[in-house]
Amino acid sequence: MSVSPVAYSESVRTAGDEAGFPFSAVVGQERLQLALILCAVHPGIGGVLVRGEKGTAKSTVVRALAQLLPPVVDESGARPARLVELPVGATEDRVVGSLDLERVLRDGEQAFKPGLLAAAHHGVLYVDEVNLLHDHLVDVLLDAAAMGRVHIERDGVSHTHPARFVLVGTMNPEEGELRPQLLDRFGLTVDVVASRDVDVRMAVVRRRLDYEADPGAFAGRYAAADREVAERILTARDKLADVGLDNVELRRIAALCASFDVDGMRADLVVARTATAHAAWRGATAVTEADVRVAAELALPHRRRRDPFDEPGISEEQLDDAMRNAAEEAARAEEDDSLGKGEAVPPDNGAGPQDPADGAENPGLNPEHADSPGAEPDSRHGGGGSIDGSDPLPSDSDTPGDGPDSDHGLEPDSGPDFPGGGQNSLGDPRSDDDDRRGRNDSAGREGRVAAPTATLPKPPRWEVPGVGEGAPGRRSRARTRQGRVVRTTDDTSTGLHLLGTIFAAAPRQFERGRLSGPLAFAPDDLRGAYREGRESNLVVFVVDTSGSMAARDRLAAVTNAVVALLRDAYQRRDKVAVITMRGQDAELVLPPTTSVDIAVRRLADLRTGGKTPLAQGLLKARDLIRRERTRDPHRRPLLVLLTDGRATGGTDPLPRARTAARMLAADAVTAMVIDCERGMIRLNLARDIATALRAGYLQLTALTGDSVAGIVRATRAA
Repeated sequence: MSVSPVAYSESVRTAGDEAGFPFSAVVGQERLQLALILCAVHPGIGGVLVRGEKGTAKSTVVRALAQLLPPVVDESGARPARLVELPVGATEDRVVGSLDLERVLRDGEQAFKPGLLAAAHHGVLYVDEVNLLHDHLVDVLLDAAAMGRVHIERDGVSHTHPARFVLVGTMNPEEGELRPQLLDRFGLTVDVVASRDVDVRMAVVRRRLDYEADPGAFAGRYAAADREVAERILTARDKLADVGLDNVELRRIAALCASFDVDGMRADLVVARTATAHAAWRGATAVTEADVRVAAELALPHRRRRDPFDEPGISEEQLDDAMRNAAEEAARAEEDDSLGKGEAVPPDNGAGPQDPADGAENPGLNPEHADSPGAEPDSRHGGGGSIDGSDPLPSDSDTPGDGPDSDHGLEPDSGPDFPGGGQNSLGDPRSDDDDRRGRNDSAGREGRVAAPTATLPKPPRWEVPGVGEGAPGRRSRARTRQGRVVRTTDDTSTGLHLLGTIFAAAPRQFERGRLSGPLAFAPDDLRGAYREGRESNLVVFVVDTSGSMAARDRLAAVTNAVVALLRDAYQRRDKVAVITMRGQDAELVLPPTTSVDIAVRRLADLRTGGKTPLAQGLLKARDLIRRERTRDPHRRPLLVLLTDGRATGGTDPLPRARTAARMLAADAVTAMVIDCERGMIRLNLARDIATALRAGYLQLTALTGDSVAGIVRATRAA
């Protein structure tokens, strides 16, 4: 059911109603605001992932957007769109819904209890720190956002309900990255940083202080501006089906995605939907090159991340080149009579099945606008310095830094706009010529760790023996809230085992006086599910960077081995720490973190040379593991030692190193020693350390996929 713009504007919260921070009052986040608006216009885009440092108004902008969405009209009338926040510790039952246990036990009826996805229908589903959310929950959210519906088959319940919402996830990359597969599932990604412009920072602080002093009065100053944005969102939604996407622009999109070598076809679809939404937002009847560029800036950078340790982003120069090549391709296509001049492709304005109650019609091409070329911009960012050349997103006139030079479609041609226009790209990738990655050409000489080569060995796999209770992951066996059910238990904290509960109650029905009707249950009938899954671990890398390891070929092999092991830790969702040994002491170069890609960057900056303080490295690892056990007692540690075993630092270096190894073994630390010794004459000192550690042992030259089974057996035997 559609809502008129007048009714829509009246539904926008005024200053007196829960006066949150106004959307139009946010300073310096034009790109983020535009991405959110486009997803509000076309929910089929698939949501927005907001990456950035803390304190950049990510949550403030998302919460403000919810106040601008159209009201939800259902059988009970109209209600405001909801902002549903998903906590990091939410369970799958809470997210998708489950059997209504209370009604089953009380009335004997099978009933479904909706979850957070149902509550977010026609609203905003906000996941703060989405990179810390369990992977299987992220999959559920993204599937629902893409399909627009949720289908549940569990606990004897079969249920389907609509779930069309604007999905917004925020994350701080320093706390860990999303897997590339999950990154690709988000429609758009925006990197946000705090402005370094003094005037912009002053405006941010001033507005926040004014809001805290009198929220109602402050919201009232921006009520008209927010109402105008709300009306434009609704108008753009209504016009979305009439926006034409002709073959020339469709070929431009396909050529652009092909030039960046993105995987699959999702990128092409998202760029097409985003360009169509941007054209509708600026009031045009056809997609133009400017719309495609904006869509590419928002939809493609995070899809170029092929390796877990690749930096996401597209530089301005790369985008310029790709747009130029795509323009040449589009020009050739325009001359091709076989395409049919003026032929248009109907826009894809839906992300999947729609709820008939929503009143949404199948969006088709409006032939009236099929040949409309749209307004041509004066430059690659649109006429007058605005990409869309449209009317403004209003703001107050006293904001410093305002002007017509912003580039993302929020700003007006007339009147003031947000200060500090956003960048034109989402970040430059690291240069291949990064001069931080030096090399050490001779043993004992001060230098830096060699950069890893393109071809890396396959990582080994090992696990901590026994069954733990650590954070969900993909390495060691553990009792978890998800996973296969092994048996029933009296503990229901990991979820109700329905059949186990029924089987426990069934023998007691006669003594409870039940002759007919629903089963008679008692509290002591409840049974939980004992589930086994996989946990993540704390992987502590102790790397020998002394002079004896600094020969170029050996150092390159060690570097590649560490990167391969770090990639394995990334894929298994481990927390990692890195300790290096050189000179007279060991150094903790990376405290325990889930951001494994930071470990790779730190590895490029490690210095080599000097003696081998092996005992100090092992003792520092022992202290670190003990501290982490106090902080997180359920996360079990793994120690990975890469060394040739030639301890030379301090007095009695070899006996002290063996003593330190035995101390770690006494603490029941699972360990693996990778022997980096090479040459005709082998002292086997690393093997002696492995024996004292009661650790698995592997030579660096054997670090291949063929050794995986041996590593697992060696670790379990240890």
